[in-house]
Amino acid sequence: MILIDTHTHLYLPEFDEDRALVVQRAKEQGVQQCILPNIDSESMPQVQKMLAEFPDFCHAAMGLHPTSVKENFEEELAVIYQELKKGKYLAVGEMGIDLYWDKSFYEQQKEAFRVQATWAVEFNLPLIIHSRDSFNEIFSLMDDLWTPQLRGVFHCFTGTHEQATKIVNDYGFKLGIGGVLTFKNSTLREEIQDIDTKHLVLETDAPFLAPAPKRGKRNESAYVSLLAQRLAEVKKCSLEEIARISTQNAVDLFNITIK
Repeated sequence: MILIDTHTHLYLPEFDEDRALVVQRAKEQGVQQCILPNIDSESMPQVQKMLAEFPDFCHAAMGLHPTSVKENFEEELAVIYQELKKGKYLAVGEMGIDLYWDKSFYEQQKEAFRVQATWAVEFNLPLIIHSRDSFNEIFSLMDDLWTPQLRGVFHCFTGTHEQATKIVNDYGFKLGIGGVLTFKNSTLREEIQDIDTKHLVLETDAPFLAPAPKRGKRNESAYVSLLAQRLAEVKKCSLEEIARISTQNAVDLFNITIK
């Protein structure tokens, strides 16, 4: 069984004491590769360090996270664009709109979204979209920006069935399914029950959003196996089928080579 963690922040300080062990545990659970989405210029060195230390396990995406969009966002974007031009990244992200933490830079977040969406087309890379409390705002942007060349994933999808349907049908994007799927108070299971598995990829968002029964603890990439098991239960199919389809979806979207 081969799994891919399509969204994890293993470069953050939460893993400084045992990063190699975390990677090893992931491999032992069948997680063959992972994708590290960048946050901003400060996180870039840590992302690059992990690429160097774990070249057989880590890929990276390069983008500006919406919560890092501040007064200097244009300077941040300029740094990230130069990095993208080096050609060693397999997606633009993590980018998007976040209206949960801070709405004061909403206009700047929209501009950063537009800019990074044009980069995705320019470099022929998928987008990794962060959409916390902002589906309608992102849909408005996407309706203006969408072209057949634009593809990607709505990371950490927690929306409604109607929103899921719009994402996969109108934009052809994938849904990133993470720990929320396992939460007792979540309706995500019902919202995606009849969304074809070909539209889904698995992700941990480690160290955040650990799935049950690890909820409240540090998340890590090994827990993709818990997500796959829960999704198999939701879809009433085998774990092996979920692993096969979700991994192929990740391979196709991010142009990953299974080793």
